[in-house]
Amino acid sequence: MEILKIKKALRKQMFQKRAEFPLSKKLSYDLDICEKLKQLVLKENYKTVHLYLPMGNEIDITPFIEFCLANKVIVVAPKTFPKRKLQNLVLNAIDAVEAGVFGTTHPANTVEYVGNYDLIVVPGLAFDNNNYRLGYGGGYYDNFIVNHPKANKVGLFYPFQEVNQVPIEAHDLLLDQVLTISF
Repeated sequence: MEILKIKKALRKQMFQKRAEFPLSKKLSYDLDICEKLKQLVLKENYKTVHLYLPMGNEIDITPFIEFCLANKVIVVAPKTFPKRKLQNLVLNAIDAVEAGVFGTTHPANTVEYVGNYDLIVVPGLAFDNNNYRLGYGGGYYDNFIVNHPKANKVGLFYPFQEVNQVPIEAHDLLLDQVLTISF
């Protein structure tokens, strides 16, 4: 039970740090992260990307999404359901979205993607140098990425979200890569 309290406190701390991050620095940082993602897609010739649609003060990957759509990369984003279930829907346009649960948005169509992914981009609240991430606590991404072992799983973070050690439980999964840029 202690680990749940530690995770809860760390989540609260990281939400606060993200809220306090100056908007001008955030905008610049987010664009830099998008550029790194673009280079990764080009270098690895990725054809199918699963990603989050940004909400709140998450890293805004909208320019990366637009890049993928313009370059014929299949873009898939989740629709969130209760009990840690995601329905993975094809995104055809950046503005073709609708509101979902917990403040999320998802593609406004019903075209479900059931294939493999080259790249899975996940948000998070904290990370460590072992590539563990602390998410929002729902377990959605852990339940999803466990079924896609061949995909490159990349977490996006601000440098201030790094911690010495993310508290982990048996169901918490490693990312293949953490993408962050020093200020």
